[in-house]
Amino acid sequence: MQTQNTHLPNSPSIIPSFAPRIASVSRTTQETDVQVTLNLDGQGNCEAATGIPFLDHMLHQISSHGLIDLDVKAKGDLEIDDHHTNEDVGITLGQALGKALGDRKGIVRFGHFIAPLDEALVQVSLDFSGRPHLTYGLEIPTQRVGTYDTQLVREFFVAIVNHSQMTLHIRQLDGINSHHIIEATFKSFARSMRMALEIDPRRGNSIPSSKGVLMT
Repeated sequence: MQTQNTHLPNSPSIIPSFAPRIASVSRTTQETDVQVTLNLDGQGNCEAATGIPFLDHMLHQISSHGLIDLDVKAKGDLEIDDHHTNEDVGITLGQALGKALGDRKGIVRFGHFIAPLDEALVQVSLDFSGRPHLTYGLEIPTQRVGTYDTQLVREFFVAIVNHSQMTLHIRQLDGINSHHIIEATFKSFARSMRMALEIDPRRGNSIPSSKGVLMT
C-alpha cells in the first residue's frame, strides 16, 4: 500500500534552518559602560551584574521565562542614582535583541501573556513590528522597592522598545504590592517575547508581514 503525501503543494515539510540568533552589544558613555550578550534560542541561563540588585532580579525573569540566555554587565554612576544605568541597560538590551533578530524572517512576531503573582495580574501584548511604541498602564503604589525607584520600570521599557523596534502594551489588571506588580510585568513580558520570537514552521524563511518587510 502506498502512503499518500498529505503536504499541501506550497507548504514547507520541514522547519527551515536559521543562523544562530546570538548578539553582543557594548555601549560606553561618560555615565555608563554596558555589555550585553544574548542567545534568543537559549535555555534561560542568566548572568546579571548591573550594580542594581532589583534590576538584576528582573533580568533573571526575562531570561528564565523567555528562555533567553543572557549575560549583562554594567558599571555606572550609581553614586548619583540608578537612572542612567537602568536606562542604558534597557538601551543595550534592546539593541542586542534587534541585532539578534536581523531581518526578522520566520518569527511568529506577535506575543501576549497574562501573568499572575499572588494578588497582582499583568497583561502584556507585543509585536516585533519595527515600529517602536509603548503603552504603559502600571500603577505602582510605592516609590521604591528596596532601593529601586519604581519610576525606572517605565524608563527601562521605553529604552528597550525604542532600540528593539517593538510595539509593547502593558496593562495592570490587578495588584496592590509593588514588588508583585513589577515582577508579574517582567514575567509576562518574557513569556510574550518567547512566543513572538519562536520560529513559525509554517512561515518558512519569509518575513511575517503582508508588506514583505518589517520597518527598522
